[in-house]
Amino acid sequence: QVQLVESGGGLVQPGSSLRLSCAISGATWDYSAIGWFRQAPGKEREGVACISNNSRVRKYLDSVKGRFTISKGNANKTVHLQINNLKPDDTAIYYCAAGSALRASDWCANSLDGYAYWGQGTQVTVSS
Repeated sequence: QVQLVESGGGLVQPGSSLRLSCAISGATWDYSAIGWFRQAPGKEREGVACISNNSRVRKYLDSVKGRFTISKGNANKTVHLQINNLKPDDTAIYYCAAGSALRASDWCANSLDGYAYWGQGTQVTVSS
């Protein structure tokens, strides 16, 4: 089992920045990519960024390109999502997810398919 715990969310003003973190523990050899997803009230969960297990592939939702950056921390036990120039439309619960270990080391996707483990989420609210 892989455990994921998100942190770093909060209430911020438009134009602010946040750095979300996803702490990975447990069977840390048993996953592939890490993805960040978000779900706004009344909307479906959508993938915003992902990074492959070998870190060579990073993908972003078109609408967040240039503002979101995904990266890995030391020892690959943390994955960060830097969000700049926050907008009210970014308000959502942000989740990190770990892909199945059956996936290739260069796989990552911003779709729900292929992710086997999920965290509980961290709330991001952007409001003036």
